[in-house]
Amino acid sequence: MNHRVRSRSALLAGVLGSVLLAGIGGSALLGTLGGPDFDPTTADASNAVPALIGEANAFAIAAPDDAPAAVQTRAVTVERGDTLMKLLTRNDINRREAHAAISALTEVYDPRRMQIGQLFELSLKNGEKKEAAPSLVSLSFKADPARSIQVRFTDEGAYQAEVKEKALKRADGFGAGTIRTSLYEAAVEAGIPASVLHDMIRIFSFDVDFQRDIQTGDRFEVLYDEHATEEGTVVRVGEISYAAMTLSGKHLAYYQYTPKSGVTDYFNEKGQSVRKTLMRTPVNGARLSSGYGKRKHPILGYTKMHRGVDFAAPTGTPIMAAGDGVIDFIGRNGAYGKYIRIRHNSTYKTAYAHMSGYKRGLKRGDRVKQGETIGYIGTTGRSTGPHLHYEVHENGKQRNPMSVKLPAGEKLKGADMKRFAASLPALDQRIAVARGEGQFLAQD
Repeated sequence: MNHRVRSRSALLAGVLGSVLLAGIGGSALLGTLGGPDFDPTTADASNAVPALIGEANAFAIAAPDDAPAAVQTRAVTVERGDTLMKLLTRNDINRREAHAAISALTEVYDPRRMQIGQLFELSLKNGEKKEAAPSLVSLSFKADPARSIQVRFTDEGAYQAEVKEKALKRADGFGAGTIRTSLYEAAVEAGIPASVLHDMIRIFSFDVDFQRDIQTGDRFEVLYDEHATEEGTVVRVGEISYAAMTLSGKHLAYYQYTPKSGVTDYFNEKGQSVRKTLMRTPVNGARLSSGYGKRKHPILGYTKMHRGVDFAAPTGTPIMAAGDGVIDFIGRNGAYGKYIRIRHNSTYKTAYAHMSGYKRGLKRGDRVKQGETIGYIGTTGRSTGPHLHYEVHENGKQRNPMSVKLPAGEKLKGADMKRFAASLPALDQRIAVARGEGQFLAQD
């Protein structure tokens, strides 16, 4: 029985939508701003949301107080296939004014993010002649639960955008559940936002092989920051304060803490950092498609030692540096295709093969941080499909990345350990309150 503090499935969809929208390049936007035919967005049915007209009107920025009597207010909604240009010209605004208003809006908001059913309030001034088209005095809309935006024609003879924001309050978000089919499905059922799940996986990726260690009946819980309006609408989520997993009876729990170094990290109750020298899985959401050891080569057809592990994922999936280090090699490397090798210290190196491309500007000698994107999944070289071939080299010898014993991370000492220990009771109290009537590891 998974339990939650409140429903957040809508928030999950919003986070996933934001991830997709983030992929729209700024160059595409700039390319469309060149003339009066600027067409910044086409509304997509997949982004449809109900139009809360009453709420939007209450939150909209009102038309200027000194607006003449000839100004009329019109409420319009975004329809399937709409662009903002289409919406404005459909309401009798000439393309020159529409283009100028949209150009001002793009300084604070991407019009391609508008959704079917979204409400816009237009203030229109009647033309001096009866047959003349009305002029756009202002357009107002609710960008999200915390922001409304108005674009208005100023006394200086130009359109100007203004953003009005609601104050947000921080609160504890919480989710817990039991894995039945997959961690992802259990997290969705528990109402955990996608970004929080992503961060939780990164925290545990040093200890957990998410391909083999997750079993039916395993449990998890996570406490994280939420930022909501006075009405209780969650606008965004923040960092994880606490995360725990119980895998085949083994309990792992980590607490957020910032030591005197100023670098925030996650530590167990004994003050041991979750971080290791290297991550075991430098790709998020990938499937372990081939393990370390002898196997029949899929192209060559004979048995050959496979001195790494393969992670299958779609082309373009980001690949992360497994640890802090220096780029030792970057370029084509025979059957490995596009290849990167990182020197982490005098003992360890890691290698990444069959990439589709490298992070822009990355070159030999550059320093990289653990978790930093260095390239993207591909199928270059001797490869049958998109995947990452990942190797760990210890003192010049290839080791099994899934089983090699890695040095532990930082352990808190002295005053840091005392402060950390002193912070745990308050954090444990927050966790207990968030759990409510349920208890972690309670029987179903």
